[in-house]
Amino acid sequence: MRTIIIGGVAAGMSAATRLRRLDESRRITVYERGPHVSFATCGLPYHVGGVIPDRSSLLVQTPQALARRFALEVHVRHEVTAIDAEARTITVRDLRSGLEAVERYDELVLATGAAATPGPAAAGVPTHTLRTIDDVDRVLEVLDAAGPAPRTVVVGAGFIGLEAVENLRTRGAHVTLVSRGHQVLSPLDPEMAAPLTRILREAGVDLRLGATVTGAEAGRVILSDGTVLEADLVIEASGVRPERDLAEAAGVAIGRAGGIRVDRRHRTSVDGIWAVGDGVEKVDHVDGEPVLVTMAGLANRHGRAAADDIAGAGVGAASGEGAGAVTREAAPALGTAIIGLFGTTVAIVGWNERRVRADGRPHRIVHTHPASHATYYPGAEPLAMKLIVDSATDLILGAQIVGGAGVDKRIDVLAVAMAAGLTASALSQLELAYAPAYGSAKDPVNMLGYVAENIADGITRTLQWHELDAALRDGATLVDVRSPAEHTAGSIPGAVNIPLDELRQREGELPGGPVVVHCMVGQRGHTAARLLAQRGHDVRNLDGGYRTWVAGTSTTRGATT
Repeated sequence: MRTIIIGGVAAGMSAATRLRRLDESRRITVYERGPHVSFATCGLPYHVGGVIPDRSSLLVQTPQALARRFALEVHVRHEVTAIDAEARTITVRDLRSGLEAVERYDELVLATGAAATPGPAAAGVPTHTLRTIDDVDRVLEVLDAAGPAPRTVVVGAGFIGLEAVENLRTRGAHVTLVSRGHQVLSPLDPEMAAPLTRILREAGVDLRLGATVTGAEAGRVILSDGTVLEADLVIEASGVRPERDLAEAAGVAIGRAGGIRVDRRHRTSVDGIWAVGDGVEKVDHVDGEPVLVTMAGLANRHGRAAADDIAGAGVGAASGEGAGAVTREAAPALGTAIIGLFGTTVAIVGWNERRVRADGRPHRIVHTHPASHATYYPGAEPLAMKLIVDSATDLILGAQIVGGAGVDKRIDVLAVAMAAGLTASALSQLELAYAPAYGSAKDPVNMLGYVAENIADGITRTLQWHELDAALRDGATLVDVRSPAEHTAGSIPGAVNIPLDELRQREGELPGGPVVVHCMVGQRGHTAARLLAQRGHDVRNLDGGYRTWVAGTSTTRGATT
């Protein structure tokens, strides 16, 4: 039996090595168009910045090492140009010699990945992506030739674009970030993305939101608003698209989301052909619909799943590990992601609020602002956390965290909770590791659960930052229950300052009608809301408090100072 794998990076090599461990007798051949296989794609921007100084450390494996350890036939600089699914053959071209050959397979795995979305032509300015080792080599060549402070333009404010920005600044480049959107990291909701704008500007990045590159001439890039930027280098990071042309030409079905359509075992619509990696549609965890998610972890897991399916029945018995087929269905995609940006960590999982609202799904929102660990222990850092909850089922639809230490731990806990089908209220009951240097007795994840539980049980009613204006227009009274000093330092226009500790005595100052209370982050506001509700007031607590309101409204208006 011969299995041919097209593509030799994450998904392809995961499939190849897993298949070898399951079947020692099978002939496994890998064809890779580029000069390298099994390289660390996610580390490429950090080599540009010198954070990863040794280029060779990005090369996880070589064809020679893979041949020795796994008996794989790995051919680099070989491009598969055609698939004859009926004959079960491929046509492959040696890119060095130009010679073509026809090779037969029993099973074929497509691991062709995704390609950078092409941007406008930038003739006169070197323009590169950050997808391969060769890309990085070319970028470094341009930067070295430009001198100690090269002028660079990064197009696209997603994960790759922001990693490029940080690493270019780390090596001393002048950086302009150009994004079509009006915020960075579009998967974040606006109030969660707002701090990143400040962080980028404080790091010396020239931020051009709501703009596109329309062209270039010798040493200059032209933006849609007419701005002309001096540039030695352009990094194109505006997105990726599935590499599906080869599959489509072979009659493999393309799905609604635009990727190669596969079943839960990564079989395509054509018998004998599997597909894995960034070019393949995944199943969304929230609604079960096809979705494109390009992440290394998914690519590796799905390569493994395809190998299990190809190995088929009897593998366990043959290996002495028990009888039965080795088959695993791919789990739905959560879209869990994380990035560091000039000392701040940003992480997401699941859907954002915009998507939930667009889908018309009833939902609740929770914002909290805890510390990364016990505040009496030195080094605690603030976290901004957002939880999106299905109001009908109490299931978690998504979460976002921005902050310092501990972001990674909390987003991983929330991702596991989503995958396990835990409710938002159940987060309050999780027993998580605690010592003052690492967390709090009430962990930030527990705190999300406490708030979600209070809302679900009707103990407290909340109002979102973007709902406040409408509530005030309808006659609600806004009460700031912080201290006078806090109120003077910054306040929401129209708020009446009645400190929490004076609220019982000054309740008579409140006019009739609805009341919205707020504090800095929501905790004192909750106490105030409970006090007033038990005294007969129609009261809601501004979710996330003043801090969330400032972040959410920062692009449209400012707070008084």
